[in-house]
Amino acid sequence: MNQDEYFMEQAVLLSQRHMEEGQGGPFGCVVVKDGVVVGRGWNSVLAGNDPTAHAEVMAIRDACRNLETYQLSGCAIYTSCEPCPMCMGAIYWSRPEKVFYANTREDAARTGFDDSFIYDELVLPLDQRKIPMIALDKTKALDVFQQWLKKEDREHY
Repeated sequence: MNQDEYFMEQAVLLSQRHMEEGQGGPFGCVVVKDGVVVGRGWNSVLAGNDPTAHAEVMAIRDACRNLETYQLSGCAIYTSCEPCPMCMGAIYWSRPEKVFYANTREDAARTGFDDSFIYDELVLPLDQRKIPMIALDKTKALDVFQQWLKKEDREHY
């Protein structure tokens, strides 16, 4: 077994163990840096009543805590399934070097985890989405953005 297969097996084992414990769906993930697992995550949606507690998000949070950073430069993510749109956003924000996955989004859909609705919604204009997206007055919020731009000790990320 090569290194990539080994780390994927770790992700799959997390998915199975925590699914069997009833914590959430069958998804697991590890974050690896320099050949060492630095973050672990599994679907904990049911355990924490948290719809954002997907395996990749949990693993990214764990890795960032352990590495004391908000970016995963030099890391690889191994996830038991192709990431959903939310997890892809988290992955891009965390900036790992690579993502390895096993099951596809089509496999997930056949298992009852169909994200096609979200993929379809993301490309629609805001006024055509199923969940109304309503813009309100941005004057005060825009002022805070201007304050951010003037903040001398801001850190770009």
